Amino acid sequence: MEINEVSENPNQKFPLQGAEGAVLRVATIDDCPRLMELVKELALYEKAPEEVTVTLNEFIDAGFGEKPVWKAFVAELDGEIVGFAVYYVRYSTWKGCRMYLEDLIVTEAHRGRKIGKLLVDRLIVEAKELGFTGMVWQVLDWNEPAINFYKKYEATMEPGWLNVSLSKEQLQKF
Repeated sequence: MEINEVSENPNQKFPLQGAEGAVLRVATIDDCPRLMELVKELALYEKAPEEVTVTLNEFIDAGFGEKPVWKAFVAELDGEIVGFAVYYVRYSTWKGCRMYLEDLIVTEAHRGRKIGKLLVDRLIVEAKELGFTGMVWQVLDWNEPAINFYKKYEATMEPGWLNVSLSKEQLQKF
C-alpha cells in the first residue's frame, strides 16, 4: 500500500490501494484544459460527442469563478491526469443534501487499473466528511462495465425513473 497526497492540504495523506503510483488530488484551474479533453473522450465513448457544448471558459468559470458549482478530484500517473471525478451538491426535498457525481472518467488506456475505484473511494470519504445524505449519479443502461463497477459498491439502480431535460434552445421558447 502506498501513501499518496489526496487533498487540498499537501500535508494530508491518505492510503491508496491499487492504482500503484497514482496520485489523487483536488483539481485546480490549471487542470481544466486536460479535464475538458477527458470530458470529450467520455462523450465519444458514450456515443454523444456533439452533446459537449460547454466551452473551456464556461467550464473554468463554473468550477473556479465567483460562484463555483463543482469540485473535482483528479488521478495522475507520472504527472499526467488519467482520470477525474466531478461532483456538485444536489438538494433533495426527500433526502437533504446529496453528492451528485456528474462524471467519473478514466482514460481508456488506464481502465482496469483501479483508478476509478480510487476516485469513487475518495468521493465516499468526501461525502461523509461533508455530511451528505448519500451519493447519486447516472449510468447509461448499455454501459455494462460501469454498471458492474457500481454494483461492487452495492449501488441501487432505480427502475421506473426517466431523465427529463430542457436544452438551452428549448428554454428560449418559453
